[in-house]
Amino acid sequence: MRKEDTTSNVLVYVELADGAPVKAGLEALTPAHMLTEKNGGDVIAAVLGKGISDAAGLVAAAGADRVITVDSEELAEYDLDAYADILRQIIEKEKPDVVLLGGTGDGKDLAPKLAAIFDAAAAADVTDIKVDGEDAVFVTTEYSGAIYSDVLIEEARPGIATTRSGAFKKPECESRGSVEAADLKVSDGVVKTKVIDTVKEITEAVNLEDAEIIVSGGRGMGSKENFGLVEELAKILGGEVGATRPAIEDGWITKNHQIGQSGKVVAPKLYIAAGVSGAVQHLSGITGSDYIVAINKDEDAPIFSVANVGIVGDAMKVLPVMIEEIRKIREG
Repeated sequence: MRKEDTTSNVLVYVELADGAPVKAGLEALTPAHMLTEKNGGDVIAAVLGKGISDAAGLVAAAGADRVITVDSEELAEYDLDAYADILRQIIEKEKPDVVLLGGTGDGKDLAPKLAAIFDAAAAADVTDIKVDGEDAVFVTTEYSGAIYSDVLIEEARPGIATTRSGAFKKPECESRGSVEAADLKVSDGVVKTKVIDTVKEITEAVNLEDAEIIVSGGRGMGSKENFGLVEELAKILGGEVGATRPAIEDGWITKNHQIGQSGKVVAPKLYIAAGVSGAVQHLSGITGSDYIVAINKDEDAPIFSVANVGIVGDAMKVLPVMIEEIRKIREG
């Protein structure tokens, strides 16, 4: 039930990475529109940082009705206290009924902080949103995706939720929203820590979250040498390489390729799983994939329960054939 001092607006925090909007933030605009189409109001995006005008324009073009920007040296680096305080000020002014954040590390950091500030409640890992009268019903997953639950935040406002990456598609919008600069400052005494220096670990760049094609390998590949077939197929297809936790632990590939409950949640157009049995921890990270191809010797492997195409066979024999045929098509 909406409080008298709230509006029908939905506020979406769109996180930036390297100066560009992250996919999960843009995807959250879609459920925001689902809510405003039922109850009216605007989809308002909040974009915070330093030198963010270009990013704000991209968010406006991606489906936000209004984009509120706070461009400040105070926000050049992410800080939980500072960002939460700025979002608090925006929320108090705009009085949205619902606040959505992409389910990134920062989003999962901010959601409970905002819930505490407003004495509200936060739903995590939302995969769908339904509208019951004026109320938003958040569909969340539990037990690594084995159970779906409907979460209704009845009185506390705003209702706050993080959306699972890949659960929603980015909106296809023909109109461009307005961009409004807000002159807001971080409140005195709010920031309790100070970043003295930032050290970035030099690692291989892997963008699994935005990849349209992912070829993933599991323990069934047998060895690091055999895992090279997964990497070769991914290269030919112009995709990224994913892996299960056992493949990581065996040292076949680095941890930033891990997909699943303790890795990354992905939503590619094509996901090829080779030698992946399909443990529930892994399946919870690939449910947003448009099309799944599974290759496994065990016809009873759980991965086949979510696959669009299942190939019962030895991945070490199947992958070379796939690689060769794709090469012929590309060269032809």
